[in-house]
Amino acid sequence: MLDMKKICKTYNMDGEPVHALQDVDFYMDEGEFVAIIGPSGSGKSTLMNVIGCLDVPTSGTYELDGKMVAQMSQDQQATIRNEKIGFIFQNFNLLPKLTAIENVELPLLYRGAGAKERHDRAMEALDKVGLSGRAKHKPMELSGGQQQRVAIARALAGNPPILLADEPIGNLDSRSGREVT
Repeated sequence: MLDMKKICKTYNMDGEPVHALQDVDFYMDEGEFVAIIGPSGSGKSTLMNVIGCLDVPTSGTYELDGKMVAQMSQDQQATIRNEKIGFIFQNFNLLPKLTAIENVELPLLYRGAGAKERHDRAMEALDKVGLSGRAKHKPMELSGGQQQRVAIARALAGNPPILLADEPIGNLDSRSGREVT
């Protein structure tokens, strides 16, 4: 499903190269559960961004479902992100003017799902994370842990084959964290 070889990512900071990823080889097959662990600044988020087609490597090859990501247009990569990858960001990335259910529905809207299907799948996802009763609340009306669970519901609603989570339960209390996992 996912095969990366010799992935490098270098940033320029104040004229100095910063090597966030150096010669990373990574393979993941369908159905696998993989945890990438390491200290802060070790490149975990950078690797997630490359896997999720949010960033491009400086060098190396990345094959997703038998297709070279570097040869895909930006539109093709956007389609991959929407259809194949669910993201749970560390900072939630919820749209402040949308309610919880509208935030969860948004990726389904981009997929072309009808209103009833969007609503039903979003409510089911919110229910899975214990927030169906807060569906009409906007992010500023929710605690940090509740916002995190909305972000998790949004990622799960589309049932993506790849789920990328950057510290997905870092803002949850221990009980909520156990319920989500």
